[in-house]
Amino acid sequence: MTTQQPDHGAGQLAAAYAQPDCALEVSGVVAGYGGGDVLRGVSLTVMQGGITCVVGPNGAGKSTLLGTISGLLKPRLGVVTLHGDRLTGKSPRQVLEMGVVQVPQNHSLFTEMTVRENINLGGFILRDRRVLGQRLEGVLEMFPQVSEWLGKKAGSLSGGQQRLVEFARCLMLDPKLVILDEPSMGLAPKVLKTVFDAVRLMHSQGKTILLVEQNARAGLRLSTHGVVLENGQVRLSGTGREVLEHPEIGALYLGGAVSGAGNGNGANGSGANGSAADAAQPGAGA
Repeated sequence: MTTQQPDHGAGQLAAAYAQPDCALEVSGVVAGYGGGDVLRGVSLTVMQGGITCVVGPNGAGKSTLLGTISGLLKPRLGVVTLHGDRLTGKSPRQVLEMGVVQVPQNHSLFTEMTVRENINLGGFILRDRRVLGQRLEGVLEMFPQVSEWLGKKAGSLSGGQQRLVEFARCLMLDPKLVILDEPSMGLAPKVLKTVFDAVRLMHSQGKTILLVEQNARAGLRLSTHGVVLENGQVRLSGTGREVLEHPEIGALYLGGAVSGAGNGNGANGSGANGSAADAAQPGAGA
């Protein structure tokens, strides 16, 4: 478990986590809009085959982080790499071609097109129609319920159903990294289980996932790794369970700053039902 101080140790964190099975590495990234820095020296890693969940209060820099990874925003300082290949400086199209696919926070299906047409659009850069057909078969095998909706207009589906179609669409490129930006946003609580089960299914099929989630408790519980952003900096990192149970996350989600001291040695296993879990209810943070 890592508890970080502001403006210190960003590079050290990246070095500490630079392991052979690291898929994505964000190192010392400073980025923002209109001359103002939102991210201030962010360093983190996404491990191959894992689910890394990023949580934090509003304004922490989560959307800026995803935009920087996807090539929508060029950082002022720092580097982002995927399996050692530099993403920084690449266009969004080039980042996509390198294997990074993002499912945005807001529903992104073309509502007047059929579900089949929407899913096939996920493979629009594929030139081989045979490969496109094989990918569609594989996606429908993973999400068999989507097969029942192929002829329907996407706009006729419920919010949860649309999210599953978006997941299916993103897999058409067989991505190296799947980025999910708050997939539970706007969904009823009873629908959340279906969405999170789909995330687990993608993970079980070997996909590497970077998840930004407003439902911090649920997101961290299903994740292998957790990262807390606050004021554009990484403040806590560790396993999903460690981050969820860390006593300081309660202060963070209640609007307070993470204290400078920290315990530095992870969770003690007693916090699952304590302040951290209670504070990290849906809508409490990210």
